[in-house]
Amino acid sequence: MDLRQPSPLDDFLFDLRGYLLLENALEPDLLADLNRAFDRFPPLQYGEWWGNCQRRDYTGDTGFELHNCVEAGEPFERLIDHPSWINYVRRYCGEEHSYVEGLFIDECIASIRRSGGHHPVHSGGYRGALRGRYLYAHGVFRCGQCNILLALTDIGPGDGPTMVIPGSHKSNFPHPLAGDYARGDRMDDLPGAIPVYMNAGDALLFVDGMMHGGSSRTNPEGERRVVIYRYGVSWAATRYGYVYSQALLDRLTPERRKILQPIPPNRPPEA
Repeated sequence: MDLRQPSPLDDFLFDLRGYLLLENALEPDLLADLNRAFDRFPPLQYGEWWGNCQRRDYTGDTGFELHNCVEAGEPFERLIDHPSWINYVRRYCGEEHSYVEGLFIDECIASIRRSGGHHPVHSGGYRGALRGRYLYAHGVFRCGQCNILLALTDIGPGDGPTMVIPGSHKSNFPHPLAGDYARGDRMDDLPGAIPVYMNAGDALLFVDGMMHGGSSRTNPEGERRVVIYRYGVSWAATRYGYVYSQALLDRLTPERRKILQPIPPNRPPEA
């Protein structure tokens, strides 16, 4: 696919809303390959490992979530520097024009959600973590983390679409009705929240500091399949301490390896 570049309108809308919808981000062959890879996932229990991937659902309602999924097969490796979004995340969270310019994939997750599942509302500018902070100053973006959420299935009404509160990445106040993440409060009817409907192959790009979550999946049939890659600054570390396997690093292109391992280990020479 052609290398996409953020336009002045993209910059304006991303700054204003905190998110962009990148339509037709995945080529049909890659979309099909990713769905076939999902079909091969074993029925893991929470905490169980499959190679260098681990099932680690965020809550009991979020569904099957396979973390470190870049290790789950070659199709996931093609997402690391995909031309539909790599220059977007470089611009928004790659610390352009600095001595630490570059990217790092903080988390990568393959998610399957069936009827009844949801993801509680979280994030927001009020007392937000620096890790997900939104900042634009001196002519450059300095976001701590930007997420790419890829739809592998159509996600319409009743399919549990991601919900966002546009502009909440800049909020100076807590949402008075947002509830509590630890309690698993749903965001379906939260004032200010809107669903983002997606076709299979679309990508939702958003700054992690914007309030977001997954609405309740009410359709009784089918699955909501998404892949989430969280990009951040080059000096970051994976949230849950995952370490990429040497086999994966060895077979990646130099460009992809630099994103997964922007700062290689510095060890003394072997005796």
